[in-house]
Amino acid sequence: MMKRYFSNLFILGFLFINSAAIAQDIEEMEAEVAKIENAFAKTMTDRDFDAFQSFLDPDTVFWSDGKPLRGAKAVAAGWKPLYESTEVPFSWKSETVLVNPDGRIVFSTGPVMNANGEIYAYFNSVWRKNDAGEWKIIFDKGTNLNQ
Repeated sequence: MMKRYFSNLFILGFLFINSAAIAQDIEEMEAEVAKIENAFAKTMTDRDFDAFQSFLDPDTVFWSDGKPLRGAKAVAAGWKPLYESTEVPFSWKSETVLVNPDGRIVFSTGPVMNANGEIYAYFNSVWRKNDAGEWKIIFDKGTNLNQ
């Protein structure tokens, strides 16, 4: 009976420690992706189109203005005009990041600000960790508050 008690106690302790470690890992991943999302956003303020492209997964889909852009090449072509002017047309920042249980898919959302710093939309992005261990954006959709 005592052996069983200690065995169960050991198992409960292991599960508690393991779940605490998982929670810490999730929090660390969420912070990591928030930092990556904000680095992605910085490509717009820095006017660095090459850096923008480096965050795109080959299979990414960006959806805005009612039509999806499928694949990194299509997204790059669609977004290139936004990087050509010296003026920054908009900016965004990560506000909320959620990781799925397997730690390979992360959802990020936050405000999109116009050139005057006023919030006019919210973005919703999904990031996936690739086989090389890099986070790449696989889905993005903005929601305009005026529509």
